[in-house]
Amino acid sequence: MNAPAKSPGTWAVLLAAVLVCAFGGWSYAQAKGDDTLAYAKSRDAAVADGTRHLARLTSMDGTGAARVKSGLTAWLDASTGPLHDRLEGTRAKDTEALTESGATARGKVTDAALTALDERAGTASLIATVDVEVTPRTGKGGTERKRFEAALVRTGDGWKVTALDALPVGGGA
Repeated sequence: MNAPAKSPGTWAVLLAAVLVCAFGGWSYAQAKGDDTLAYAKSRDAAVADGTRHLARLTSMDGTGAARVKSGLTAWLDASTGPLHDRLEGTRAKDTEALTESGATARGKVTDAALTALDERAGTASLIATVDVEVTPRTGKGGTERKRFEAALVRTGDGWKVTALDALPVGGGA
């Protein structure tokens, strides 16, 4: 038995489908090597890493020496350069002060954006708002809204914070 002949309309649809697939493959190949795509991936990685590390740097469980030491280790893991050196240099004093205070802080980044990205140099600047929930050992806790600017540097382990500055919250005009 012979197969029925295809109509000219079927051939047109088949040709259109092949052309759409070919164009899609060509577009994908162009985008895959596109510098804009690489820049966007670098930007997204810097924001994600910076946000995660900023939350870590604004959090501390002060309910015991072991937890404070773990928290300070997390701070060191989130930082590099001058900030890392400063945290390392004050670690013993910070362990004592934070353990004595017994307060707990939980930072949650509510919004973040890069203000600069130099992909070649491996540097970026991040601004962010952070809600920090503070629970003192005694008394009533609360949540403070803070704004930060963080300088980021790309390392072998991703982007890390090299400088961190609190930004004043403006009163408006």
